[in-house]
Amino acid sequence: MRPICQTLLLAGLLVVPGIAKADDEDTGMVPEDYYRFEFVSNPKISPDGEMVAFVRATVSEDRRSRESAIWMVPADGSQQARQFTRGDSDRAPRFSPDGQHLAFVSSRNDRPQIHLMSTRGGEARAVSELARGSISDWTWMPDDQRILLTLNLDPEVTDPTVEEEASEDPEPDVTRFNRAVYKTDAAGLLDEARRGLWMLDTESGALERLTGDAEWNDHNATVSPDGSLIAFNADRTGSEFDGGFNQDIHLLDPENGQVTRLDTPDGRSQGPVFSPDGRSLAYRHQDDRYEPVRVEQIDIESGEISIVHDGLEFFASSLHWPTGAETPRMVADYRGARVLVSVDGDEPEILTDDGASLAEPDFDADGQALVFTLEDETRLAEVHLAEPDGSQVRQLTDFNDGLLAEKSLVELERFSFENEAGLELDGFVVRPAGFDADLSWPVVLNIKGGPAGMWGHQWFHEFQMLAAAGYAVVFTNYRGSTGYGHDFQAAVRTKHPDNGKSGVDYGGPDYRDNMQLVDEALGRFEWMDEDRLFVTGGSHGGFLTNWITTRTDRFQAAVTQRSVSNWVSEAGTQAYPPRAMKAEFGGNLWDDFDAYWDRSPVKYADQVVTPTLIIHSDDDHITPIGQGQEWFYALLSNDVEVEMAQFSGEGHGLSRGGTPVNLVKRLELIIEWFDRHDDDS
Repeated sequence: MRPICQTLLLAGLLVVPGIAKADDEDTGMVPEDYYRFEFVSNPKISPDGEMVAFVRATVSEDRRSRESAIWMVPADGSQQARQFTRGDSDRAPRFSPDGQHLAFVSSRNDRPQIHLMSTRGGEARAVSELARGSISDWTWMPDDQRILLTLNLDPEVTDPTVEEEASEDPEPDVTRFNRAVYKTDAAGLLDEARRGLWMLDTESGALERLTGDAEWNDHNATVSPDGSLIAFNADRTGSEFDGGFNQDIHLLDPENGQVTRLDTPDGRSQGPVFSPDGRSLAYRHQDDRYEPVRVEQIDIESGEISIVHDGLEFFASSLHWPTGAETPRMVADYRGARVLVSVDGDEPEILTDDGASLAEPDFDADGQALVFTLEDETRLAEVHLAEPDGSQVRQLTDFNDGLLAEKSLVELERFSFENEAGLELDGFVVRPAGFDADLSWPVVLNIKGGPAGMWGHQWFHEFQMLAAAGYAVVFTNYRGSTGYGHDFQAAVRTKHPDNGKSGVDYGGPDYRDNMQLVDEALGRFEWMDEDRLFVTGGSHGGFLTNWITTRTDRFQAAVTQRSVSNWVSEAGTQAYPPRAMKAEFGGNLWDDFDAYWDRSPVKYADQVVTPTLIIHSDDDHITPIGQGQEWFYALLSNDVEVEMAQFSGEGHGLSRGGTPVNLVKRLELIIEWFDRHDDDS
């Protein structure tokens, strides 16, 4: 614990006036506790609603990877969950439509393959024999025998079961590209592989190609209830790899291979789901970048389109259409929670707990049971079951309960305040573990990325570890965040005074909301020490951390993570193509250089005095390593105390999915830096 104190040694006993210490049996969470976490994901309920399959993952013994297996639990909770498969890389379970088999992806023979196993047990057998390409997605056909695969594969490959002939000549290590979209954070530099649809016969192992072209990817394939149609979204205009925004819904007849594009509005239509009767499709649609994401429904025969939700209140991240429902359910952010929303009635209805975050919902064949994972700030994700309306929630797994019971965990406190634009913002506070209101405590402003997205009632181990180290944590979902309606999300954008184009105002409303949060928190909580403030954030939160230190010296120390320091160099080195950057800023560098440069922290680096730790990864393609290196150079040049921690082989997602030993080291570095600069510790 870290309140202001003096230390005395009396009669051989350490007496620390003003410090509340957790005892050995009830301690806060420390970074190394991450190695004990058990990660539960991808729950799938059997068609009859009796069993739930899911993935359980743990950190490997060498702490450099994660191992996963498929587990099963009765839906009625009558028995504890049991391990169903014995591999260490088993994932993505799917019940066959008749419920007799479970298929899953496993790399137990080096290359990931589809494996099949009776739900009664026994040995799993590989039913695919891929020698080239990789499995991006898959789903059962209604006949219980065939599986629809989405393969990431060079379109010139006609038989992915045949290995590529090795050249006897040495091959140069070079990648050539001439398209705007040439890399991603997940894959790095892209090769010729594209996503196409293939049909796998699970008895013979035969593969039949359905789609595939060098100019586009086919995404989000789903099968109609009778198996007569396959719906997917793709940009078949040829503009996908030039940074185009278009996506259309297509229908494929698997018997004759005919593909038909549905007449959806211009823009991006994606994530189709069939109605239970197979007569219509629902999908998410966006007219253009930064416009609301609507939920639309199209009648397959007539082509008539209706708007299910206008996207102004909720941002739908996925759609799910259970049997018996008039319209699809949507997963959406809501004021710090992630909820399931029904739009069957006149007004949207939140079905699940708005003090927790739901993920990966799945309904049984009759639409009578709903399974999902649920988490909040004091609970890692576990499998839960509910009625289709979200009522009668029952927890089915408890893998992390033992660990969490050992720890002093802190719940979020929420307060609301009005910003200078008259918008209501939520402030969140995590008190230090062992909190005593008579003491004075240091405060960490932790800034989320985005600016889209949302923080709140999710499991963020980082908050609990800072609290255990004696720090209060404050954060807000500032303007630009999801979960508060489209107008709030769009409030980080502004009209250019010269050309009237809409572009971002980074370092404006997002900065002011975070600084007002600090003032509001200090005004409400007398135990917060205004002289012991710290700041950190990642991605856009890293940019704002840099920006804040160019504007104020209020913070004793800063930790900036995967940040942007220079929008000019960021524009030309990260994964987003010129079209996307032009839409983001309202122009390109040559249209309006100042829009980029004036929002670049490096321009104002000579105003920084805050001791800064820079955390960055060398395989980050969202905010490339040069952004951290430029900030390091700039602060060094201006005699600011600065250190840089560069993680090798990690990408933008180090903090959530990085190599475990690196992920833990990052947490240790943050706490160590703040401890070093807390003069009253």
